[in-house]
Amino acid sequence: MSVTTGALRPAARLPERLLDALADPVRGERNATAVLLVYAGLWTLYGAIAKGSQDIHTDMSEQFVLGRELALGYAKHPPLAILIVRLWFAVFPAADWAYYLLASANAALALWIAWRISARFLSGEKRALGLALLMLVPFFNFHALKFNANAVLMPLWAATTLFFLRSFETRRALDAALAGICAAAAMYGKYWSVVLLLGLALAALTDARRVSYFRSPAPWITVAFGAAAMAPHVIWLVANDFAPFSYAMFVHGEAPMRAAVIDALGYLAGSAAYVFVPLLIVLIAARPSREMLADMAWPRDRARRLAAAAFWATLLLPAVFAPVMRVHLTSLWSMSAWTLLPVMLLSSPLVSIRRVDIIRAVAIACALPLAMIAVAPAIAFAIHGNAAAEGHSSLLAKPIEQLWRETTDRPLKIFEGTDIFGYGVPFYLRSHPVAFRVLERSASAQEEARIAEDGVVLLCPMSDANCINAAQARAARVPASRRREIEVSRNYLGFPGKPARYLVIAIPPLAPPGER
Repeated sequence: MSVTTGALRPAARLPERLLDALADPVRGERNATAVLLVYAGLWTLYGAIAKGSQDIHTDMSEQFVLGRELALGYAKHPPLAILIVRLWFAVFPAADWAYYLLASANAALALWIAWRISARFLSGEKRALGLALLMLVPFFNFHALKFNANAVLMPLWAATTLFFLRSFETRRALDAALAGICAAAAMYGKYWSVVLLLGLALAALTDARRVSYFRSPAPWITVAFGAAAMAPHVIWLVANDFAPFSYAMFVHGEAPMRAAVIDALGYLAGSAAYVFVPLLIVLIAARPSREMLADMAWPRDRARRLAAAAFWATLLLPAVFAPVMRVHLTSLWSMSAWTLLPVMLLSSPLVSIRRVDIIRAVAIACALPLAMIAVAPAIAFAIHGNAAAEGHSSLLAKPIEQLWRETTDRPLKIFEGTDIFGYGVPFYLRSHPVAFRVLERSASAQEEARIAEDGVVLLCPMSDANCINAAQARAARVPASRRREIEVSRNYLGFPGKPARYLVIAIPPLAPPGER
């Protein structure tokens, strides 16, 4: 018993030692960086294990495949997330774990920027507590593992907020320029970032110092740098008839008023639910009075009030405008809006939290990733038992490559598959071909020319008659095409998953390289 107790003592003291390390005025910055590196590593490990019985999410594979041909814009979203993925996998192998590492690193970067912002309002143990509270928000771990256009906004919104607050307070040209560049980067991430820009502008306009701010060069430097950075993409948008806007309105727009109002209320309730644990911890530990709650929600001093205005405007504006614009809202879109949460909860001088309660909160933040890693195999097994096609893209890669080699000695450059396979399979193919959509619609003249020169592999689930008919009709044009029916079933920990059958058709090039 004594040996076991002695062995547990260092682990039991870890949260206290970690708190001291983060609160250290000299080494706190370096220690925070080290903590976040470990944080990213732990959640990468969790992602690799818990999602080991499935393939990466289709949002992630889509970004990877689109990144094979870089552009200033794409049909669904602006290009930044796709560019980041392209650069990341120029260094790392195309493997699931590498993608989860990117996702975790992105979340850790957002936390580090939030840590930097908090330095203006918090110090010592309060600042450490603020970081721990954000680590308990699902957006910075569970949801962050799906690296997509929503997740990429977390560090971008945080950086924009950081430099906006700095430029407003200091009027420094460098901070103003960086605010503009980061704002443009956020727009390159997702057009939803217009919410952030409107929120920060509203915060500036409602501040008592607005006259001196707008008379200074700072806001105009921000606007100039932001506009210059956005100009190439704006030109692309005009040239392509604002295609991403049409997609956004098709998916999320034209909601009936009643549905839009219900969605807006759901957005507010869901957003609050995501930060329920940090809110509960502070409410229990601080036992706030009415006066304290008022100062937390709308601070007395100017610097904190500016931050509060930015926080509330960014978070609440969507719920105000969505019903008017008839847009469907989802609380998941608030994932990049929580950078200032520690400032809102802890910066009031009226908030006093005992050291023992801070240590407990840090302990919870430390325990969460470790506990999730422990149960990750069970999560993966549960997914394995219920999933079907979600884990088949990686299994289909090898037989597709084999059939292609039997058909031609040319490299596989073009792939076509329906639903999740269109982008999922190319991620796991060694040549990482581009994805076409010639089974669901008529091919353009340019696409037909590329297929004639490079050939194509077509994939259809045997249950999809429309896909099979379209694939066979296309294959009939090229007598040298080959087809094969294959059945795959994912095996996890010795347990077979649900099998499924697919039709694969390899259509070889019609002409030697360079000839059409």
